[in-house]
Amino acid sequence: MACRTLEMFEAFGFSEHVIREAYNVVETVFWSPDETCPGNIVRTGRIKDVEEDLSEMPHLILNQARVHEMYLQYMRQSCSRLQPEYGSEVVELDLSTDQNYVLTSIDKGHGNIDIVKSRYVVGCDGARSTVRQAIGLELKGDSANQAWGVMDVLLVTDFPDIRFKSVIRSAGDGNVLVIPREGGYLVRLYIELDKLAPGERVSTKQLGSDDLVKAAQRIFYPYVLDIKQIVWWSVYEIGQRLCDKFDDVSTHTGSTDTGKIGKNPRVFIAGDACHTHSPKAGQGMNVGMADTFNLGWKIASVLNGLSKPEILHTYSLERQFVANDLIEFDRHWAERFSENAVEKVGAKAKVSNSNDNKETDFQDYFAAHGRYTAGVAVKYPVSMLVSDNEYQSLATGWTIGMRFHSSPVTRVADALPVQLAHTIKADGRWRLFVFSSRHEPDDQESPLWRLCNFLSKDQASPMRHYQKAEDDPDTVIDLRVILQQSHQSLDTNDLHPFLIPEKGKLGLKDYQKVFCAKTNDGNDIFKKRGVSSNGCLVVVRPDQYVTDIMPLDATDRLSALFANILIPVQHYGT
Repeated sequence: MACRTLEMFEAFGFSEHVIREAYNVVETVFWSPDETCPGNIVRTGRIKDVEEDLSEMPHLILNQARVHEMYLQYMRQSCSRLQPEYGSEVVELDLSTDQNYVLTSIDKGHGNIDIVKSRYVVGCDGARSTVRQAIGLELKGDSANQAWGVMDVLLVTDFPDIRFKSVIRSAGDGNVLVIPREGGYLVRLYIELDKLAPGERVSTKQLGSDDLVKAAQRIFYPYVLDIKQIVWWSVYEIGQRLCDKFDDVSTHTGSTDTGKIGKNPRVFIAGDACHTHSPKAGQGMNVGMADTFNLGWKIASVLNGLSKPEILHTYSLERQFVANDLIEFDRHWAERFSENAVEKVGAKAKVSNSNDNKETDFQDYFAAHGRYTAGVAVKYPVSMLVSDNEYQSLATGWTIGMRFHSSPVTRVADALPVQLAHTIKADGRWRLFVFSSRHEPDDQESPLWRLCNFLSKDQASPMRHYQKAEDDPDTVIDLRVILQQSHQSLDTNDLHPFLIPEKGKLGLKDYQKVFCAKTNDGNDIFKKRGVSSNGCLVVVRPDQYVTDIMPLDATDRLSALFANILIPVQHYGT
């Protein structure tokens, strides 16, 4: 699980369960042929797996089935008490009968065919996706003509780094990626096997678990691998394949006005249904979950009548862009990983272990792409959900189109240190983070006070225009304020009343909206994230990506932004 995935798990409320169970990747160790004896491997370097301030979350390893169960538990305990149905198979999709609905034929077994009428269909049905085929899309790409094996094993070894994530490149027997598993004993080995001829499939090799064990033992030499039990194993061939769009209508013309693309999409694909690649970089599940996190809030918002259906075009625009980058990264990563660590010089073998050689280059390449594998390098293009960078300079630490990078702050009401991004939950709401100027918060002529007046009283306010009068003021858009003063110098009674809103039938005050920039350990979010001392407004989408940054007095820009996305309250729910 990439760092960004753990940030997403935090939004769903189960990151602490994953952290408690998983293996935490702290360092990555590199092994290469011994310069004096190329038949042996030696440790040649190590790097910190997650660079400083990349994320507040770690890089973890955990069984995918456990992640599934945690999502299922979250679903069962949600307001909908949602339970998935298993044992069914999609047979056919009919998009022609009704332009507002999709008819899906589902085989529930024993010849029992159900017809499901739905506004939208999302195909998460893998690389052989029936949904993808039904909308006329195909995975396109090439094979790298390289066979690999993977196995989860219980073993006894004298290899000293078996509980580190390790990259092992031998002189002539291939390469291995070691992934320690949760629990302290299990280890996953990705093992480079034979080259494949053009057009050859790995199945024709008839490779078995014994072939994987023997290959691993050759690569680990002179260390001994005594495999006690193989829990699971498989062989596969590397290939990178991608669909040119992820829904039934998008064209990706490059237009930033997604409302002019044409009819709105009704069928979507996600995960392996639209992109496949090698598993060694650990991106498959991570990117697939990010696909559906991107899509889920958009569909929910449209179905609830809150957002315009044109926002659904942005799913394919954004995620196909990400998947294309993933395919390119995976292709280069696979090529670099499979490079021979030994150069042939005349009749002799020369080990590339000097400071300006392939091994150093490979380690540097691995480190340089740490942000990508951590999932925090994603940047969405300009669209109705991602603004231009006119005011990017007001907060240089948050790039418009990228995820809202968390930082610690202090809550005013109780002096509790909290991660600011952890206030963003997967509840479909937008966030307005207001970084106040240096004015005292009780100054009624300050930019913060005037902004609060606008948000609470003006008919053009997006916090009034898109929700019912009887709703809590943060039902659609959640306002959070970060002050530059110390919490010890503040009195909550001096704050604008809109910052301590009254909520619910009893009119209870919500004291969790206001924070101070500094924490007791010296952190200052203004300095850490490059926020102007004059303050700014940061608009964050329900999936935690930054939509826009603007001055505190740019109320017209704020209103225009949401007018392009949301539906006014008089039409809400129609």
